[in-house]
Order: sequence, then C-alpha cells, then structure tokens
Amino acid sequence: MSDSVRRVSTGAPWEEQFGYSRAVELPGGLVLVAGCTSVTQDGMIEAGTPYEQTMTAFGVAEKALKELGLSRTDIVRTRMYLTHARDVDDVGRAHKELFGEIRPVATLVIVSGFVDPSLVVEVEVEAYRGTPGTGGAA
Repeated sequence: MSDSVRRVSTGAPWEEQFGYSRAVELPGGLVLVAGCTSVTQDGMIEAGTPYEQTMTAFGVAEKALKELGLSRTDIVRTRMYLTHARDVDDVGRAHKELFGEIRPVATLVIVSGFVDPSLVVEVEVEAYRGTPGTGGAA
C-alpha cells in the first residue's frame, strides 16, 4: 500500500497475534477502525454490563482516532455486534449518549459469539477527515 496510508496500533494482544492495525487512514481522509471490545492492552477483559462494555469499546475506538488527530465528532458510521438481542436497549442507550448529537449511520447485528464468551458487544467505526490535517466531518 501507499506510504500515505497511516496505521495505528494500540498494542492490544490480538493485533500482533492476528496481524492487523487498530485503525487505518486512507488517502482522502477515510479512517477505518477495527472491531473494538472491552479488552485492555494487557489482554484483560473489563467485563461489565452490555452498556459498560459498549462504552469501553467505543472508548478504545476513540483513542485510536485521537492518535490520528480525529475525535468522536468525525465518526460517520458505527457498527455494533451483540451476542444477545436482550442487550439491544443497553447498547442503544450507550450509542445515543455518545452519538445522539453526531448522528452517524449505524448498524446493529446479533452474532453467535466472540473469541471470549464474556464479551457481549464489539463495535467498529469509520471516521472522515473533512480537510486533511484539520479533522471535522462534512
């Protein structure tokens, strides 16, 4: 890939094990953030309610964006993967708290499970750098 592609690693254990970046910024300002859960850099899972796991997971994504000079307000798409339909309201409440004013497009999908059964939610985000070097979604 081009040298103009920027990559961010957070040091999370699966990044190295599976060979991926936490976030990648493409030429033109599109930033893709890999699936984020409530797993810390040292591999410990910050278990909690679906609401708490969602807030932690979006925090991981936001931290990766910050390394690229972007913030939550630059997010234009979110994806939430849940293991149980019963958690939709808790995850939706967390999403609204974080993005109610921003209003990115969003997808919520029920999946059969994650690599660790204590995880109940995983999130992905896409952000857009409106003008190179300045941040700000269009």
